[in-house]
Amino acid sequence: MKVGVLGLQGDFREHLQTLQSLEVEARDVRTIDQLNETQGLIIPGGESTTISLLMERTGLMDALQKKAREGFPVYGTCAGMILVAKEVTNYRKSYLSLIDISVRRNAYGRQVDSFEADLNIKSVGLFRAVFIRAPQIERVGAKVEILAEHNSLPVMARQKNILVSSFHPELTGDTRIHEYFINMIKKEA
Repeated sequence: MKVGVLGLQGDFREHLQTLQSLEVEARDVRTIDQLNETQGLIIPGGESTTISLLMERTGLMDALQKKAREGFPVYGTCAGMILVAKEVTNYRKSYLSLIDISVRRNAYGRQVDSFEADLNIKSVGLFRAVFIRAPQIERVGAKVEILAEHNSLPVMARQKNILVSSFHPELTGDTRIHEYFINMIKKEA
């Protein structure tokens, strides 16, 4: 199994290191050919507008959208969650529209408002999460499963082959959420 991490912008190196620590073959994905060599993709945190522009330039936006709609597993963290959401309430457009959620960009504040919180994550357990300029899930569709909440608001969710989190699990040293995603990929295979 080869897991890809979108390497156009953002904290993709940390995801690659986490996957490698789990002895999973991990690949930096920047082209359609590289995407096609993987069985699942993580879209990291970063700047969602920049990532989307680079995805459009490389053709990855359309290629990933097509693959994901056919069951290809995708995990979006922070900016990655914004990219896969059906709706971005405080921005003029949505991007991949792969999961039936509405999100608000930077809802938890600026960089100086970053924080950590203990979350009880379904199928994972207690997890210390890192929130940095995090988006907030404001609405979930009927087919979306909420996996974790913070202050009664969803911060991690799943719809079939699409997993999202408002926070950055790659910054914690705790690999359980990456393991959860790897298990999703194995079940799709």
